[in-house]
Amino acid sequence: MSLLIQFLYLQVLDILTTMAFLLNGAREANPLVRMGLELGPSPWVILVGVKLVALALAVYCVRKSRLKLLQRVNICFAVLVAWNLIVVIMTAPVLHGLG
Repeated sequence: MSLLIQFLYLQVLDILTTMAFLLNGAREANPLVRMGLELGPSPWVILVGVKLVALALAVYCVRKSRLKLLQRVNICFAVLVAWNLIVVIMTAPVLHGLG
């Protein structure tokens, strides 16, 4: 069960870091999410919706005992959150002489 809790934690971090880099003017790299962000009512709504789908897939992995797959997905999301933080730092207004 701890893999699922890790997954949830990483999803929350992904939402928060994605919102941070969007607010700093960076663009979403995932084309499907980017399209949703452009067409959707609010970035929060789109990101939470995407994460609900991801959560359903994670629960499926747990129920089908695909824990190794979920562990690999968690590693990928940990790298993604680190990437998001790098983007936030690189796009921060202070780096552009605005802060």
